Amino acid sequence: MQFRTTVHGMIFAGRDKHLQSLVAGESLYLIPDPPDQKEPGVWVHRKGGDIIGHLPSEISFWLGPWILNGGGVKANAIKVHSSDVPSWRRLLLEINCLV
Repeated sequence: MQFRTTVHGMIFAGRDKHLQSLVAGESLYLIPDPPDQKEPGVWVHRKGGDIIGHLPSEISFWLGPWILNGGGVKANAIKVHSSDVPSWRRLLLEINCLV
């Protein structure tokens, strides 16, 4: 399965600074919260560990448990916009769920 989604939460803790050097096509990592969280999220990281933001909750709800149960994912930046675009639309990812 393949889908596209935006990344949220980039304006907090200075995470938006990572967008300045992020390029379309860059591979990113999706790391789910531990399952014991009240509302677990799936976080988007760059190679090296820098946190960019998180996936929308309606996607994290099912994707996080799927990853924690052994499902593989591949995430790539598709579009990267500057600060003149609303924060929740600045980064578009393409995610491939690997069987």
